[in-house]
Amino acid sequence: MNKRTLGEKIFDSCNILFLLLLSFSTVYPLIHVAFASFSDGNMLMTHFGFLFHPLNPTLDGYIAVFKNKFVLTGYRNTLFIIVVGVALNLFMTAISAYALTREGMMLKKPILLFIIFTMYFSGGLIPGYLNIKSLGLIDNLFVLIIPAAMSAFNFLILKTFFESIPSSLEESARIDGANELVVLFRIIIPLSLPAMAVIALYYGVAHWNSYFSAMLYIRTKSLYPLQLVLRELLLTSESNAMATGDTGAANNLYETLKYALIMVATVPILVVYPFLQRYFVKGALIGAVKG
Repeated sequence: MNKRTLGEKIFDSCNILFLLLLSFSTVYPLIHVAFASFSDGNMLMTHFGFLFHPLNPTLDGYIAVFKNKFVLTGYRNTLFIIVVGVALNLFMTAISAYALTREGMMLKKPILLFIIFTMYFSGGLIPGYLNIKSLGLIDNLFVLIIPAAMSAFNFLILKTFFESIPSSLEESARIDGANELVVLFRIIIPLSLPAMAVIALYYGVAHWNSYFSAMLYIRTKSLYPLQLVLRELLLTSESNAMATGDTGAANNLYETLKYALIMVATVPILVVYPFLQRYFVKGALIGAVKG
């Protein structure tokens, strides 16, 4: 075994140091938010520098969040949007990508260009609102699902992944009498699980973080998704803090509450991510290489 030179040792040490710093800079913001969410608001406002433990630990922030009855309805609405929305997203993206990978499909190139066009240009806010209104989707949870049924970016990733699957598999299936639906659902999609998992994560995170569309189209509070409920809660708390002055109890609560809201909005996605992480590199890279 060759003895490592001094230069190699220095290079490895620098690499390790760099990776440690990179890991710390990535993880620390989340640690800071987690500790701040359990800290006393008054002490938090006077604290400077790094935070490595909760200051005078308290659950006031979380109690204030979950005391609001609309938080639970927000969770319920968001889960509905994610489950129904992601299922529709995957179905629409898969059948579109499969159709545009078929040889001999009519108007294949114009349809592909039309889809790519939507990545760069949209109809605008007012035409979009009038369109949604004419469809009768105002104040309906499906307004957050149907208009976002397919993303052009995710479509391109999945289309590229489908094209990487050997055509000999499809030809063998057709010899055995398989039609297009059998080829898609029993051969192409099972072989595309990494890409499908990554795209499901993309769509799921987009639905989870979406609040602007809900702010435009949802009127009834019981239909608010979680992010919009948290936004309303934060704005109300901020207004109370401003009304009571800089040193008031409402201001202390506001300081803790905003960190608790971040944790409430972030933790569910962090819990889901490890289950999809093993598909992430393969699914994202293979789908993006030729895109």
